[in-house]
Amino acid sequence: GQGWHIENQPHSHVEKHVPLRELANKAVDDTQFFPSWGRARLEAMIKNRPDWCVSRQRNWGVPMPFFVHKETGELHPNTPALLERVAILVEQSGIEAWFSLDAATLLGNDAEQYKKLTHTLDVWFDSGVTHASVLQRREELRSPADLYLEGSDQHRGWFQSSLLTGCAINGRAPFNALLTHGFVVDGSGHKMSKSKGNVIAPQKIFDTLGADILRLWTASTDYSGELTISDEILKRVVESYRRIRNTLRFLLANIADFDVTRDAIPVEQWMEIDRYALALTQKLQDEVRADYERFEFHSAVQKLQGFCSEDLGSFYLDILKDRLYTASENSKARRSAQNALYHITHVLTRLIAPILSFTGEEVWEVLSGKDDASVFYGEWYALPEAHLDSSVMSAWQIIIAVRARVNKQLEEARTASLIGSALAAEVDVYVLDAEYQVLFNLGDDLRLVLITSRATVHRVATEAEQRIEVKPSTHTKCDRCWHYRADVGSDAAHPTICGRCVSNLFGEGEARHYA
Repeated sequence: GQGWHIENQPHSHVEKHVPLRELANKAVDDTQFFPSWGRARLEAMIKNRPDWCVSRQRNWGVPMPFFVHKETGELHPNTPALLERVAILVEQSGIEAWFSLDAATLLGNDAEQYKKLTHTLDVWFDSGVTHASVLQRREELRSPADLYLEGSDQHRGWFQSSLLTGCAINGRAPFNALLTHGFVVDGSGHKMSKSKGNVIAPQKIFDTLGADILRLWTASTDYSGELTISDEILKRVVESYRRIRNTLRFLLANIADFDVTRDAIPVEQWMEIDRYALALTQKLQDEVRADYERFEFHSAVQKLQGFCSEDLGSFYLDILKDRLYTASENSKARRSAQNALYHITHVLTRLIAPILSFTGEEVWEVLSGKDDASVFYGEWYALPEAHLDSSVMSAWQIIIAVRARVNKQLEEARTASLIGSALAAEVDVYVLDAEYQVLFNLGDDLRLVLITSRATVHRVATEAEQRIEVKPSTHTKCDRCWHYRADVGSDAAHPTICGRCVSNLFGEGEARHYA
């Protein structure tokens, strides 16, 4: 079609002597790109493109409702008023009102000197000026936009047209950042099409698995390349979702009788493992927030899944169950655990909300106790300081590493039918001096960390002497805590439970120091 070329207009905010290409190149430099390779792609297109033709000769599209002089080609002097009249006609009768319009209807006697243009706007110019027609005209929206998001083909289309028109009008891009994503393909990497029968419809996923599953799949996929989806992949996503959801269910269940105004304890008085879990939670929040800031959602999901399955599920909550279930209801030991869980739950709920929005709202309703509350009205959670120095953090990393080796030996003993549960075992841990001192410092709490009925640490001089010995306990199992203890039945009034359970139920409660 006939070319109408973008140039700096006298009424624009841009100094007329600055070439548009120069403004565009600067706008690219000033833009953040996610992923970073988007910069080179857009930069190359801006530097190498010819002048842009914004009109097309098509029988569809958004019309350019202009009347131009048949001899000079100049626009009619009343063009602004004519545009307004055309807009009213289109609003009343639809787009056909322009295409079927007789020029004499609007121009009267001038109709003989002017011709009605049949051009339509180039589709990318049409969408590219939404920053002027939408962002700058709505008070509730921000201009320039924080982010434009689209597929990787839009460096040639919407991204480019928005940047060029923004530079022509305002001297800068209408966005501060661009995010580019790939396209969805099936499990074999093939483009989805109805003819192949490999289309997985979002509505079907909503109806069968729920919206949060689709949201989790989207967030857990690296969008910088192609996004692969299949029924098998969705099954794995469901398992990941259940892990997160079950973790939250456990947390909520175990703070059900916790009232922060009544049961809060200063962090300095918590058990050390509770403070360690708090420190891990702070680290998680810092890292996930940073991932969100970079739009690296798949990295955030990986950290959330790892935290729920490893840091909480396989370590902290696994150890914590004994204290939550066997310690005296209002004991400092149990309340310490609940204090930590309360803060962890608040952090997790906020961190999952941008991805698992419906689940986040469910949890928030329970946490807040209000049906009309929303997690999205809140801010990131302000955690209390854990008050742990680097040496304590390092010590717990050593404990976790030793615990993993012990668990491996316990599993081998279980496979060999030497023991049933880990609590049926007694372990002797032979380690070098550095590990010995850390484990020795735990005292009797070592068995609680290893979840065995007895645990003893021994110092050895050489690596060759390091080992873990597992043997079945010869003592009686306590009906209440399931530990095998020599003092089961020591209280005649309670013949089936151990001494610590008697103390937890009827006395001062057992002494705990670390776990």
